[in-house]
Amino acid sequence: MRRHLSTIGLIMLALAILAGTFLVAGGAEFGGTDSAATEAIQASHPAYQPWFHSVFQPKSAEVESGLFALQAALGAGVVGYILGRLRERAKHRASGDA
Repeated sequence: MRRHLSTIGLIMLALAILAGTFLVAGGAEFGGTDSAATEAIQASHPAYQPWFHSVFQPKSAEVESGLFALQAALGAGVVGYILGRLRERAKHRASGDA
């Protein structure tokens, strides 16, 4: 029962942080760091020319966002798999089944 209360508490904390972010930001638009970096470079060095270009340029922002989400999901899957393997390995070592 205590574990369920802590889980519910952590979920509520995460939701409060998310809601707080939107309240603090108000109607501001969330932008990526790539565009902020580009704007800063253009402001400080207007004649700067990039020395390379992307190999693959998605046709739309939706495709780019989808690819980013896919990359994040694959990364989370790999990290989750590794953490699961490490946990099971530790559990077997603790029980003496090594």
